[in-house]
Amino acid sequence: MRTSRLTTTAVAVAAISVLATACTGSSEAGASDDPNAKTTINFWHGWSAPAEVKAVQDNIDRFEKAHPNITVKVSGNINDDKLNQALRAGGSDGPDVVSSFTTANVGKFCSSGAFTDLKPFIEKSKLDLEKTFPKVLLDYTQFEGKRCALPLLTDAYGLYYNKDAFEKAGITAPPKTMSELTEVAKKLTVEKGDTYQQLGFMPNFHGYETVVSHYMPSWEHAYFDENGKSNIAEDPAFAKMFTYQKKLVDSLGGYDRLEKYRGAFGDEWGAKHPFHTGQVAMQLDGEWRLGMAEDAGVDFEVGVAPMPVADDEADSYGKGYLSGTIVGIAPASKKQNAAWELVKFMTTDTEAVVNFSNGIRNVPSTLEALKSPDLKFDPRFQTFLDIAQHPKSSTSDGAVNGATYQLTLQDFGYQYEKGAVKDLQAGLEKTAQQIDTDIAKAK
Repeated sequence: MRTSRLTTTAVAVAAISVLATACTGSSEAGASDDPNAKTTINFWHGWSAPAEVKAVQDNIDRFEKAHPNITVKVSGNINDDKLNQALRAGGSDGPDVVSSFTTANVGKFCSSGAFTDLKPFIEKSKLDLEKTFPKVLLDYTQFEGKRCALPLLTDAYGLYYNKDAFEKAGITAPPKTMSELTEVAKKLTVEKGDTYQQLGFMPNFHGYETVVSHYMPSWEHAYFDENGKSNIAEDPAFAKMFTYQKKLVDSLGGYDRLEKYRGAFGDEWGAKHPFHTGQVAMQLDGEWRLGMAEDAGVDFEVGVAPMPVADDEADSYGKGYLSGTIVGIAPASKKQNAAWELVKFMTTDTEAVVNFSNGIRNVPSTLEALKSPDLKFDPRFQTFLDIAQHPKSSTSDGAVNGATYQLTLQDFGYQYEKGAVKDLQAGLEKTAQQIDTDIAKAK
């Protein structure tokens, strides 16, 4: 399960804003420890649900069995705010191995020195990263050639749909293009007075997971040009996405009506999620939703498919948005060689990755683990394994100021969908200027 939606990422962005001046250190300076000596290292992670915490500990137990000289002290439920404070403070009580759900902040982690440069460790271990991890995962764990993290399981986003509702509406297959999504969403929508008995799809940017960064992979796009400048006003994909989303909002009843209905939704991470309750018939979400829906005891058959793509990109159907957990080494750690052994084990050992994937129901993050016969999952989970390996799946670009540019673009989306911005192109140009200004300041 993941809690790193862009709307919650704002806290992480604020928490990490001082890292550029607060963190110092390098792998060369801190890697003088003997990895074969008896030692204890601290591993901080963000998982908190009992099943997830158990899966983490099970993997740590496997590591300690394979490395009897290294004891790992585990601390869970660590968000980026707590992590930031510890990295600033340093000291023996701080983390040696660090993890984060916020892939959008890798640019900040790497450029500020918040996470240690892993290049010396990778070279020493003779790891061939291109033969170990899918390309997108390698992209979101480095920034401008500096690799400060490795991927630890993946999140792949697709389209969930209520098969019973589909059958009742006479719909025989999930939509594959955006025009089909609109058509199906309309057919599935059942009005009730000034609200809905059932909404086909919640398109609003405040909706659960329907944020700009998760929509954009349905269009081939580039956030930045070759000079590192914001490309959102020049790349027509962004205007196409915003235009489509606004039309979908309007066609399903309008922004105000949808927002009023959204107010009746249960918690995103609870049993009363609107997809679980039948309030929405289709949902853009990550692979974890399948297990959560089953755990919630939904009274309908859940279908899973890739997210629809732009009409003129139908041949790319099957792609989707990817993100995931990242793991690295704290720069202040004096046990970086021992810490590296844990990082290497958790991220590259096939058995460890497969067992962890089985334990928390996330997508494996190595090429070998993705094809392992030991994976245990609902057959529908294969959809997410395929999305993770699709050559046109993508993630958000890195930036020196982390997710700030995404939040700026998302804020523009809020204004555009409700009609406060009338001129889309002018709005994109103004937003692009703000993104460029913010990045220039961060540098």
